[in-house]
Amino acid sequence: MHNVNTNHITAIVPAAGIGSRMNSQVPKQYLKIDSKTILEHTLNKLLTHEQITKVIVVISPEDDIFNTLSIALHDKINVTLGGKTRADSVLAGLQLLNDDQWALVHDAARPCVDHDDITRLITTVINKKQGGLLATRLSDTIKRAYQDNDTVVDYSEDRTYLWGAATPQLFNAGELRSCLQQALDHGVAITDEASAIEYCGGHPLLIECRRDNIKITRPEDLALATFYLTKQSLNR
Repeated sequence: MHNVNTNHITAIVPAAGIGSRMNSQVPKQYLKIDSKTILEHTLNKLLTHEQITKVIVVISPEDDIFNTLSIALHDKINVTLGGKTRADSVLAGLQLLNDDQWALVHDAARPCVDHDDITRLITTVINKKQGGLLATRLSDTIKRAYQDNDTVVDYSEDRTYLWGAATPQLFNAGELRSCLQQALDHGVAITDEASAIEYCGGHPLLIECRRDNIKITRPEDLALATFYLTKQSLNR
């Protein structure tokens, strides 16, 4: 099932969200860093990776911005319509893949992802024939709050085995489709693709990535992403 050409990876970018925490009039993926939208920066990272041959962008049925972007005409890009949740949108993207393909799912709002990290993810997953995700070891002290008062500390967690999940996440398309559908059918909250695989009893690989692979979720993240992207372009 997993014998597939490592130079023919399909990326899925769920971009149907509205990014409510950004306090913005437009969905966060369409906010600009310099002259390009966040989504364009993200897509450029994927389109210029030599092992990614196709990028499926999943947009909202109400989206009237994406098709106005010049990148929408790129010959590696396919567009399809998503649903209300991330899981719905990823499922919509997976409909365009065969069961035996590998699906690399990446957040629309992670424009700073590093090519070397993507390569290491693909190489590790393909070699071990086991799905996995980019992640970072937690360095902050982690506090567990009380269930009935979530602004008061109950105790501190041991962070030795705790990781922060990032993207891309790379899984066999058929397996991911099946697990996402099962989780949705059973009303399970799916926050990333790995959690769907875990729901089916799987154990995804953790591949450590750079800490500048941040997800833009709040207004202050824009300045940090701008700094990282500028630094990356200078180092090329």
